[in-house]
Amino acid sequence: MTSELGSFARRTIVERKPQIIRQVIEDNDYPPGVVQALETFREEIASQPMRPLSEHAPDIAFWNGELDAYRGKTWLEVPWYFAETYFYRRLLEAVRYFQPGPWEGRDPFEKQKRQQEEVAVERLADAWVQIADVEPEVAFEALLHSCLWGNRADLSNYTVRVQAQGGLTAREERRNILIDHTDKVRKLLAASLQQVDFVNDNVGMDLLFDLALADFLLVQGWVRTVVFHLKDRPFFVSDAMPKDVQATISLLQTAPDVAVQELGARLYGHLEAGQLIPKDDSFWTSSLMFCHLPPSLRADLARSNLVILKGDVNYRRLLDDRHWPHTMRMEEIADYFPAPFLVLRTLKGEIMVGLEAGQAEALAAEDSTWLINGKRGILQLVIQPGGR
Repeated sequence: MTSELGSFARRTIVERKPQIIRQVIEDNDYPPGVVQALETFREEIASQPMRPLSEHAPDIAFWNGELDAYRGKTWLEVPWYFAETYFYRRLLEAVRYFQPGPWEGRDPFEKQKRQQEEVAVERLADAWVQIADVEPEVAFEALLHSCLWGNRADLSNYTVRVQAQGGLTAREERRNILIDHTDKVRKLLAASLQQVDFVNDNVGMDLLFDLALADFLLVQGWVRTVVFHLKDRPFFVSDAMPKDVQATISLLQTAPDVAVQELGARLYGHLEAGQLIPKDDSFWTSSLMFCHLPPSLRADLARSNLVILKGDVNYRRLLDDRHWPHTMRMEEIADYFPAPFLVLRTLKGEIMVGLEAGQAEALAAEDSTWLINGKRGILQLVIQPGGR
């Protein structure tokens, strides 16, 4: 809840959300009317009740229906995940994202995303030299762990200062993986699977290593088809949309480093061959938890041999964003999920399950911010009894 005094959840609303609004104004040449709408929205977050959406758009009934449960509440009196998701929907209303005119479909975070991607592609060249020259088993581990630590780079969360690491340097951080199923994941994938799905998170290093791992799985023949599940609209600042996948692959194809160019060319080939399939769905940008997967999306994911869930928000949605006991088993909480899944998460939120007795207490004694500072991660494979 955003009402939890002293919590990271509360701080994201009090401090981070107004910062995001200020950055959006700075990064875009919006007319005075849009700027005023953003400023009014910022004032509302500070002290006023949450207001319903008033524009004409297809999702109005859903969002205002969800808001009804909290009518009259301020932004500091509601569930954290609802506050965050509704913030981004209201921001899109303020910038006229869904309205006909010059700002329709214009990503308010475009400038930040492109900067993140350009820096990430430059940094990838150093890591890629190392990965390209090692045997597949070592390369797989490096890519898998880079997918985990690349998730540290999150533009919606400025409090996480630890830099993303990639390549073989990721092996040095294995001590910071609190749940580490690397070997189980390798065995599962190396047995050759028909389809692996990623529920992606951020652009930049995060998406780059998702793409690099997808390329590895396809080239090695470990997987026949990789599906990326992306956002259908701007969300959490740096969350990846299909257009961001295209932009990232284009950057790879024109990078100075020849090996990185070749990676970009292969990824473009995977897209053209239908082996890498980008999809989006409005569920991923909704306030609903994973236990409320719509039937069509549930059936889609059920066809997958493995779903790779990236990032803290997907983890929170698995757990209904609740404070479970740290020793509770993920298999019990998420037994509703329609396919085997792998969680790649750096810790940036105040919930965590699957630990041994006493482990959370020891971590708290060592580091009071262990749940939110992005230093630690989990690489957790969950296969339900019977293979689901």
